[in-house]
Amino acid sequence: MIRVVLPHHLRTLAGTGREVELQVEGPATQRRVLDALEAAYPELRGTIRDPTTERRRDFIRFFACSEDLSHEPPDAPLPEPVSAGREPLHVVGAMAGG
Repeated sequence: MIRVVLPHHLRTLAGTGREVELQVEGPATQRRVLDALEAAYPELRGTIRDPTTERRRDFIRFFACSEDLSHEPPDAPLPEPVSAGREPLHVVGAMAGG
């Protein structure tokens, strides 16, 4: 079971709590977690990644185990504590501006 922490605007859109649990088949990767997240909460399709290219949206970041995973390849394995369900994958809405 993979735990994912969503920012307020996405959990409001999905109608869920701060953290969701997802069953991910095969190795835990960003792509597989996002596939499972979008399957469980179809209203999130297109909010975290572009639905055509599947690239992460510019103002969305992924963090786990005190690491920024935002620029990791989508098929790279997630850290073992995340894939084991001990640590969550955080989806964060980044801020920009001055």
